[in-house]
Amino acid sequence: MPYSDHKCCTLYLVRHGDSRQDKLKRYIGQCDPPLNPRGRAQARFLRLQLADIDLHRVYCSDLRRCRETARIVAGGRGLRVRSLRALREIALGRWEGLPVAEVQRRFPGEYERRGKEMMTYRPPDGESFSDLQARVVPAFLDILSRESGHVLMVGHAGVNRAILCHLQKRPLAELFRIPQTYAGLNIIQRHGDSIVVRAVNIPPELSGWSSLAEVPLGSRAGW
Repeated sequence: MPYSDHKCCTLYLVRHGDSRQDKLKRYIGQCDPPLNPRGRAQARFLRLQLADIDLHRVYCSDLRRCRETARIVAGGRGLRVRSLRALREIALGRWEGLPVAEVQRRFPGEYERRGKEMMTYRPPDGESFSDLQARVVPAFLDILSRESGHVLMVGHAGVNRAILCHLQKRPLAELFRIPQTYAGLNIIQRHGDSIVVRAVNIPPELSGWSSLAEVPLGSRAGW
């Protein structure tokens, strides 16, 4: 879709806050856990970081951890949160919610195969990372093409990495080299047809800074 040549957009792409419910390493794709207390605190801190930004639109995945993060970050602004199924995390099919050790036991050989074919392997009834990027990037670009001003979008680690790989023209195989901490912030700017990634993974624990405008340039990871 062509971009408007008379509009500029700054999009704040955020990963949802921490939603782990136990200490086990699990496959959490389109499972729907809520934020945990730490995740809600991260979202409140991000709201402070963005307090001086005049947000006028909010988008998120329709999964609960993203909707909660978006509502906390945008709290008090009177903005409607627009949730989109297309921004969901990768679907992991029959692996959803299972600890890694259980996947290895119940699906012998499949865990190893996914490690070797990470971009194209689909868990039973699930998606590959190539599928994820093909689903997510058009939805993201559609929003970026028609919005102007300051926009918040809350996604997932896999979703955000797939978007950033596309924008930075990086092979999808490099997606795990892009850090995406819980409530980490990426800044993307569009001027006409030009799109620039201005910052990658600003963490929500930049202690001593109450707003994004106060954070020194050197602290903006990936700038």
